[in-house]
Amino acid sequence: MSENFEELDYRQTQMGELILRRRRDPLLDVEIFEVKLNDDFLMSSLFTVAEIELARLGLAALDGSRLDIIVGGLGLGYTAYTVLEDPRVQHLTIIEALPEVIEWHKRGLVPLGKKISRDRRCRFIHADFFTWIKSTMKSKPGKPQQRYHAILLDIDHSPRLFLHPDHAVFYQVNGLQQLKTRLHKDGVFAMWSNDPPDDEFMNALCEVFPGSESHIVKFPNPYQGCEASATIYLARNS
Repeated sequence: MSENFEELDYRQTQMGELILRRRRDPLLDVEIFEVKLNDDFLMSSLFTVAEIELARLGLAALDGSRLDIIVGGLGLGYTAYTVLEDPRVQHLTIIEALPEVIEWHKRGLVPLGKKISRDRRCRFIHADFFTWIKSTMKSKPGKPQQRYHAILLDIDHSPRLFLHPDHAVFYQVNGLQQLKTRLHKDGVFAMWSNDPPDDEFMNALCEVFPGSESHIVKFPNPYQGCEASATIYLARNS
């Protein structure tokens, strides 16, 4: 296979055809890692600004130290890695639905994989984030429900465009209320979206988390010669 292109992994998964590949772009003179799920490009190491900002904005809204953080959706690891760069973080739990993605990191097939998987503060949980939230809502007798200082979510393309139809209920008031029970007082929920701010979702977010806000994150798109953008939603549990 060409040194400028390599398919690092190919799997048939519960969600469809999953491909991890590395290529060198001769025009930009950079090495790019890309993930495809069926016909969709899920992520690229060329566009990581929004994933980094998801962690940066979420953690910037927190006070105190010894933080316990959840990242929903691992991807290429840029959100998780940014969380681990914050010295206040004591524990990071990463919830990832595809075990293959966790394996990529543990094997070092992606650039940040070994740095994340070898950090003693970090643990991986193979689970669907939305199912996991529901299943852990009820505390066991004699054991209080665990709460987190921040939940950072990067799974679906937007509150309207889902990887699976079952995710839709999460972006409504009832689903957000379930998530709220897993946050400490003054804890933060932050979420990435590829679309502009969505009024309907913001209304639901504000009903559950008064004072919620959205941030438009801009970054260059060298292929189109223009500026692209994504949205980070930010909500505090008062």
